[in-house]
Amino acid sequence: QVQPVESGGGLVQAGGSLRLSCAESGRTFSSYAMGWFRQAPGKEREFVAGIFRSGTVTSYADSVKGRFTISRDKAKNTVFLQMNSLKPEDTAVYYCNALRNSDWTKPLFDSWGQGTQVTVSS
Repeated sequence: QVQPVESGGGLVQAGGSLRLSCAESGRTFSSYAMGWFRQAPGKEREFVAGIFRSGTVTSYADSVKGRFTISRDKAKNTVFLQMNSLKPEDTAVYYCNALRNSDWTKPLFDSWGQGTQVTVSS
């Protein structure tokens, strides 16, 4: 099972940028499509972005299209999320997980890493 370790979160002003990283400790990510999810206080966890195994196909939630970019470095077994033009509504804990082949908006594994907190001030 994939064991992700997320990092790169922090406090940033609206309009700023952050780059999140998801490294895998254990088995390789390369066998899976990978995605980022987020959970804001009082809300359910939601899909943010996904990337195919090859890195050639990506998908984004409508709320982040044009602002966020997902990428992966297979050699480093790491998945990234570049977040630009951040908004207060992007404030959440961000997690990564493998994605289901049948539905990219759904996580493949039930277990999650510790996540990384992103806070955007207005």
